[in-house]
Amino acid sequence: MSLDVRSIHTDQAPAAIGAYSQAVRAGDLVFVSGQLPIDPATGEFAGPDVRDEAAQSLRNGAAILEASGSGIEHVVKTTVLLADIADFAAVNEAYAEVFAAGVLPARAAYQVAALPRGARVEIEFVAVAVR
Repeated sequence: MSLDVRSIHTDQAPAAIGAYSQAVRAGDLVFVSGQLPIDPATGEFAGPDVRDEAAQSLRNGAAILEASGSGIEHVVKTTVLLADIADFAAVNEAYAEVFAAGVLPARAAYQVAALPRGARVEIEFVAVAVR
């Protein structure tokens, strides 16, 4: 059995800042690398608060999912990394606006020692590809 595996890239989200793909589509699944809150138009963090950062990370993930043949509505699992777990409620507000309908994805959220470029939040996604 041969599995179709390919790298996904879109200019509608920030480029990878290391040796990895924005996402990888493997068969009917899409694995989106952790998305920092970088605005692809400016290269800067969205702001001024962690809720804005979370919303940008979600927009970045959604753009990559679209480019992959999926969409935010097909996300089955997310991982949310936080520089401070006390930001969970604010991040959850932005998250709930995006994932408000249908089956809510499974999720894990962790506080980590640090995130790249001093971000306060990073979100990764796993979704089902539909086209």
